[in-house]
Amino acid sequence: MYFCVDLVQDSPGQHLCCIGNNMKINTIESIGIIHTPHKSIENMPIQPKGAVGIEGYVDVDKQYAEGLKDLDGFSHIYLIYFFHKATRTELQVKPFMDTQTRGVFATRAPLRPNHIGLSIVRLKYIKNNRLMVSDIDILDNTPLIDIKPYVEHFDRVAGSQSGWLTASEQEIQDKRSDCRFLNK
Repeated sequence: MYFCVDLVQDSPGQHLCCIGNNMKINTIESIGIIHTPHKSIENMPIQPKGAVGIEGYVDVDKQYAEGLKDLDGFSHIYLIYFFHKATRTELQVKPFMDTQTRGVFATRAPLRPNHIGLSIVRLKYIKNNRLMVSDIDILDNTPLIDIKPYVEHFDRVAGSQSGWLTASEQEIQDKRSDCRFLNK
């Protein structure tokens, strides 16, 4: 059984993940860069629901371009990325959509132990190693870790519950980020 016990930046674009009882080291490298109009963390949409119509693109490193084959048949994709501006970890945070402190794993806050983010975006088209996307809520120049297709039959969960979150869809769409997760 393997588990991640530490994730540290080794050099730009590279992150080392020490895993398992023997401390076997796997290297997690970015596979590309996400480009968006969001140049500052402040006033960004906090989720893709608040980024409807906002366009961006993902440049996948050329060595991984072959892996994009057949992705163009999907309307939406997951982008998995590093919260590269997160410089600290907090196990309890006050999320954007609440006034109470919550456990970080019950939120989408970037101050997670491994600083990994996940967004579902609309895939418009692919040209060579560039993915044109919309409904994107990610900071410009964010390192991309992985891409996965969104498959409604796999990913939609009927009857799911959203825990403490009581905000309406409109409140989520309207909410913008502030500086609460930047350096203290």
